[in-house]
Amino acid sequence: MERYPPRYHASRGFRHQQLRKGLTSMTAPATIDSHDLHQMLGSATPPRVLDVRTPGEFETAHINGAYNVPLDLLREHRDEIIGHLDQDVVLVCRSGQRAAQAEETLRNTGLTNVHILDGGITAWEAQGFAVNRGATRWDLERQVRLVAGSLVLSAILGSIAAPKLKWLAAGVGGGLTFAAVSNTCAMGMLLSKLPYNRGTATCDAQTVVAQLVDANTTDKNKKVS
Repeated sequence: MERYPPRYHASRGFRHQQLRKGLTSMTAPATIDSHDLHQMLGSATPPRVLDVRTPGEFETAHINGAYNVPLDLLREHRDEIIGHLDQDVVLVCRSGQRAAQAEETLRNTGLTNVHILDGGITAWEAQGFAVNRGATRWDLERQVRLVAGSLVLSAILGSIAAPKLKWLAAGVGGGLTFAAVSNTCAMGMLLSKLPYNRGTATCDAQTVVAQLVDANTTDKNKKVS
C-alpha cells in the first residue's frame, strides 16, 4: 500500500503545503500516519475525518472533529454521502481493517481523495494524541473474538455429549478463515447491529449528510471571511 509522504520536519525543509499536495495527488490507496494527520488537522484546510466504527465505539473514543459514518451505513448510502466529500478524506477505524473496506467502497465510485489512518485510532492514541471520550464499551473486534471463542469452546465441551457439535467449531474456524481471506467479517457486521453498539446519538444517512453539509458551509464561510 502506498504511504503518505514523510512527516514534516523543519530541519529537513518539508513544507506543509507539500504534504497536502502529496495527499491530493495520489490516485492509489494511501495511508497517512498519526503524526501527519495531527499536523494537517491543525492547518487552515484540514481533511475531513470519517470514523467508520459503530456509534458505540465512536462514543467511547474518537478524534476531535471526526464524523461518525459506520461502515454498513457508508456502503448502503455511499452515493448520498460522496456528494458532500469535496476535500481530502481520511478514514479511521480501530486498527485500519474497516477503514480499508470503506476506502475501497468510496474509491469504487471514482472518489480519489480518500486515505486511511495507518493503525487506526489505536495508533493515534498510542502516539499520545488526544481523543474525545465517553462511556467505555468493548470495540467490535474484541466482541468478535469473545463470541467466536465462546462458540468454539462451547462446541468442544458440548461435543463430549453430542459429538456433532464439533462441526460448529469447524464452522466458526472456517468463517474466520474466510473473513481473513476476503477482508470482511459477517459476524462483526451482525454484532454492529446490536443496541450495545448503536450508542445514544442518532446516526443515519440523513443525519450524516446534514453534518457534512453544515461542515462544508462552515468551511466556505471561513474562506470568505
